[in-house]
Amino acid sequence: MEFQKQRAVEDEDDDRPLPDLPPLPADPRWRVAHLPFLTIVSFALILCAASAGFFAGGTTSALGAALGVVIVTISYTMSTLIIAWADTVRPALLMPLALFTYVLKYSVLGVVLAYGVESEWQGKDALGWGIVAGVIVWTAVQAWWFHKLSRPK
Repeated sequence: MEFQKQRAVEDEDDDRPLPDLPPLPADPRWRVAHLPFLTIVSFALILCAASAGFFAGGTTSALGAALGVVIVTISYTMSTLIIAWADTVRPALLMPLALFTYVLKYSVLGVVLAYGVESEWQGKDALGWGIVAGVIVWTAVQAWWFHKLSRPK
């Protein structure tokens, strides 16, 4: 008990300076500024994938291709939002939360694909192609966006 009282008195009289922390950006919205544009691109890709799936294999393939793009859109959006939140709240959380997010989403994707391979559903091939198309387009548009953002004016 005596130790706790002494410790409390020392804490009140502590004049040590606080550590220098990096300043937060003035406007943290830049971390998610690309999401509206990517959402529009995703809707266009969903329509294109559904159309290609319909012409290749009918309604089931159209649903599978569109669902593949939706899975990637949700996955990438979730990662972006979690990483942006962690960077805004506490940058030290960035790496653990990013790794947890990637492990979680790839585990879920692995379960979905493992179940899809075993199923007899006719749209599973289109689902795979929709996932591939979604990953390629999202990655390319994100790379283009940040390249455009980082160019000197």
